[in-house]
Amino acid sequence: MANIATFLFQHNDTPNRVLYRQFIDNEWVDFKAREIIDLARSWQAFFRSMGLQAGDRVAICLKNSVHWVAFDQGAVAMGLVSVPLYVDDNASNIAYCIQDSGARAVVVENDRIARNLLKENLKDLRVLSIKSDIEKQANGVENANHVLKGLDKKLEPFELLDLEQNTLATICYTSGTSGRPKGVMLSHKNVIANVDSCFQLDIAKPEDVFLSFLPMSHMFERTGGYYLPLRVGAKVIYARGINQLPEDLATQAPTVLFAVPRIFEKFYGRIQASVKDSRFKRKAFEKLVDVGWRMEQGKGGIVDHFQLPLLRAKVAQPILERLGGRLRLAVVGGAALDSTIAKAFIAMGLPILHGYGMTEACPVISVNRPEGNVPESVGPPLPNVEVMLGENDELLARGPNIMLGYWQNEEATKTAIDSNGWLHTGDVAEIKDKRIYIRGRIKDIMVLSNGEKFSPQDAEMAIIGDDVFEQIVLIGEGRAFIGMIAVTANSNEKELIKRANERLQHLPRYIRVRRIITTKEPWTVDNGLLTPTLKVKRLKVIEAFKDRIDDLYAEGVGD
Repeated sequence: MANIATFLFQHNDTPNRVLYRQFIDNEWVDFKAREIIDLARSWQAFFRSMGLQAGDRVAICLKNSVHWVAFDQGAVAMGLVSVPLYVDDNASNIAYCIQDSGARAVVVENDRIARNLLKENLKDLRVLSIKSDIEKQANGVENANHVLKGLDKKLEPFELLDLEQNTLATICYTSGTSGRPKGVMLSHKNVIANVDSCFQLDIAKPEDVFLSFLPMSHMFERTGGYYLPLRVGAKVIYARGINQLPEDLATQAPTVLFAVPRIFEKFYGRIQASVKDSRFKRKAFEKLVDVGWRMEQGKGGIVDHFQLPLLRAKVAQPILERLGGRLRLAVVGGAALDSTIAKAFIAMGLPILHGYGMTEACPVISVNRPEGNVPESVGPPLPNVEVMLGENDELLARGPNIMLGYWQNEEATKTAIDSNGWLHTGDVAEIKDKRIYIRGRIKDIMVLSNGEKFSPQDAEMAIIGDDVFEQIVLIGEGRAFIGMIAVTANSNEKELIKRANERLQHLPRYIRVRRIITTKEPWTVDNGLLTPTLKVKRLKVIEAFKDRIDDLYAEGVGD
């Protein structure tokens, strides 16, 4: 028997423990365990008022907040199924997920989202808005705070059902870089098993402070930045937004961060920009990385032992102060991280733990540990996760964290999970010394017209390490040479080609960029070229630049 909501209700015994901090009405506000439980009780009163029964679906389309937690915990505690949705997604996709899941109610961030959603002609759906200018109800949109306040007299003790372990807890729609998303069915057992495995690694402590900024609708943040700290009783601070992240890091001084590689890529780019004009600063930083990494590997000499504290105090500390000065570790996932960047931060004294997973695995399959950290890898599997290599060196995973299947899609489920319970990840991998090394996607091998094959991700990860490039996509499938689409402020194609190819020297000689299409307009969620988890939609980018791509290959390489 199991229930995810025990993560919250365990704190009923320590009602004054501060679990969350959120920026409300121009000030930071702390929330104690008692307040979160009471808010979850209010949502439970709403669910009862609708006559919802265990197994019914309810959807969340909110920014990271205490209401997100309370709605989710209140729902799963009663045996309802929560359906998290991306607040930055377009109305059509949100509506598709609601309709596909059969959700009976959805709580959204604001009236604008609510109104756009109602234009999609969804039936039998209650739409509640948290940040609402509506007094009570108008045109199908209800003020969530008014609804909850009206149920104050109907509050009951927190309802926590003892459920069968395989009871469906949540349907998470994969953001997907192409096509319609699939609903991943995760049980209470799946979530609890994955959280408990992460807990065993001792990467979260009760005294920790997490800064949450990745969307909680994604399982990486939901497990690492929500369920795990709630499990241990750590405090979570909700960042105001990606634009305010640097300021929030500096002022809120978190000790643990769950992030995507892009955050550290950009920060590393700023470091490089700040030292490039000063030979002294550049050499000092290079010395720090050299000595620090050697020491982390246990290969430091007597001189290194004396030099490292001084280098970290004089060079690393001012840099780390911009991250708040208290970060003791960062867990990075969701995409590949350049090991050069990871090693630099590790050398500075900030362990970056590169991990790997997918929504279908709830999501963590493997992660590096603070001891024995090998940034080129994604670490050993979690304690209760088995891994092996299948046909074409595809990574397979099996364990209590593996999904029940895809919602109303038995065919896709059978493709993803074989008869022996192995999840087929679609990633090509290598396993050495019990560590997993991801080598690319099985389906993402690019073949040039001359038959040469390569993984675009490997080359892209190398190129993006040069801070002149903001975002890139390599092209060349079925073509005579490799081209690139790049978001960059630099429009000098020859210079960009030279810089890109300098980053590819470790790859076979035929993997070289011959032409580049440049643009200054970033790829964003709003313009449809990034997923809500900030992954580039490769096919969408290629489609958006189709005419320029055709012109580029018609022109050829030139001189």
